[in-house]
Amino acid sequence: MKKILIILVSVITSVSFAQTGETDSEIKGSFFGGFESNSQWYTNDKDRGIAHPEDPFRSNNYLNANYNYGKWTAGIQGEAYLPNALLNYNPKYEKTNIGTYYLNYKSTKFDVTAGYFYEQFGSGLLLRSWEDRSLGINNALRGGKVTYTPSDNLQFTALYGRHRSGFDVSNGDVYGFNSDINLFKMLNIEDSELSVGFSYVGRYEKTNVVDPVFDNLTNAYAGRFNFSKGNFYWSTEYNYKAKDGILYNLNIENDYAKPGTALLMNFGYSKKGFGLDMTFRRLENMSFYSEREPERFTETLSTSINYNDKLMNFVPSLTKQHHFNLANIYVYQAQSLVYIDVTTGVAKAGEIGGQIDLYYDFAKETALGGKYGTKIAVNYSNWNNLKGDYTLFPPDYKTEFFGFGKKYFSDFNVEVTKKINSKLTSAFAFINQYYNNQYITGAANVVVKTNILAAEFDYKLSNGKAAKIALEHMWADSDRKNWASLLLEYNFNTKFSMFASDMYNYGYEETANLIDHTTDPFDIHFYNFGGAYKKGSTRFALNYGRQRGGLVCAGGVCRFVPPSTGLGFTITTSF
Repeated sequence: MKKILIILVSVITSVSFAQTGETDSEIKGSFFGGFESNSQWYTNDKDRGIAHPEDPFRSNNYLNANYNYGKWTAGIQGEAYLPNALLNYNPKYEKTNIGTYYLNYKSTKFDVTAGYFYEQFGSGLLLRSWEDRSLGINNALRGGKVTYTPSDNLQFTALYGRHRSGFDVSNGDVYGFNSDINLFKMLNIEDSELSVGFSYVGRYEKTNVVDPVFDNLTNAYAGRFNFSKGNFYWSTEYNYKAKDGILYNLNIENDYAKPGTALLMNFGYSKKGFGLDMTFRRLENMSFYSEREPERFTETLSTSINYNDKLMNFVPSLTKQHHFNLANIYVYQAQSLVYIDVTTGVAKAGEIGGQIDLYYDFAKETALGGKYGTKIAVNYSNWNNLKGDYTLFPPDYKTEFFGFGKKYFSDFNVEVTKKINSKLTSAFAFINQYYNNQYITGAANVVVKTNILAAEFDYKLSNGKAAKIALEHMWADSDRKNWASLLLEYNFNTKFSMFASDMYNYGYEETANLIDHTTDPFDIHFYNFGGAYKKGSTRFALNYGRQRGGLVCAGGVCRFVPPSTGLGFTITTSF
């Protein structure tokens, strides 16, 4: 590690004094970066049966520093998890170390990076490396990447690397090539646009399987196009992953191998005051990791899959990302993997479904628009297992390409936003959800049907002052039954704000079949209160309260968090 850092410093220093054809007055170096700290003091909570961990104070800290000089940029990110990482983070994040580093050269046609880098091909169904600290994800690739852009209409990228895993890298080699071509612009067609793309991703990993029926090198391909004309747009992407070993009881079986496919289609039409967007996706065996078999953690009884570690691709749940608290209790997770459980009889090979979004603005001074206009948004999503023939002994399946099998999840919601006067804006929502827990998570056989009503009021005062109140109620037919929620926020000015919230569960049956019996007892208030202060590019946030155990999601990707109570502190700054 020290040798690598010395080389990086030496290169960037030499480059700084070797810019041909440019004087010191023409080139100015710049230093930029950021710092983020997320800390938690976990406390005992007798009402919930929670005892704080051995190290009640835990903190995740990230310091990113970059230096740019002309066409060259170098950067490094140090990370500290002291004395330990926040609860249920990847156990490989521990102590203090260098997380990522890179050296980049960028001209008008070339963009070259050595070290750690992030990249996405197309929609990300074959390859996406990214960082999301709230989810504990950083699957940056360590290696090299070259992007060549000969014109505004052509771009080509080639890369090689290994995924970051904690402060190390995976054993699997990743190769990639991507091309994007704007055909119509090349042909000087101006009344519409058509772009096409092709991607290749290869994952090379030797296994301990004797005489495997699959190759060490797994080849994956994608083709896509994007078309738009006037108010209409249409995009399609098809992905194919060659035959590869499938996990069965967390092991790769020699005689259990299948190819994978993914089809993504998106249609839309928009004009002033109206928008329609439709998305269809079919996934079959598109679980893709740079190491086939997950790493096991005996202390936490979990695997690397639980932490999205060494993840090759990006498969978000294509459902509405609700900002209401109660609508995020039963959250859908995209089903990209093959799963056959002989004890429960659950068998699935992926997912098929989609969502529809409709937006309409009732104009001002109309019957439904009123003085300030009215906005309505309607969304519907539905996801099912792939219809087909599934066998338990030996594990196998054969699917119908457009067949809809067991229902996983559905969400129908309507949201109306109405400005009442110059200071007060209201929003009302109705949400209906269907959640098949056993087929989504593989756990308890519970189907939950919910109806949610929510109302939100924002009141703007002078000098940056503002107040907000949100009221929610959920009726559920099973699991923990009904929930009520209240949120209060107040901004004293543009710099300082405070909030208080509570979620309460009632109407339950203590003998009911629950999704998770270990999450929390009944008759609990999930209160939370705190505040935030911002000055310049620096933000401080402090809160105390109870964290409900379950899934926490960002951008359609989720991780499980355990029940906890405690004091949280966050600081972020950039420079």
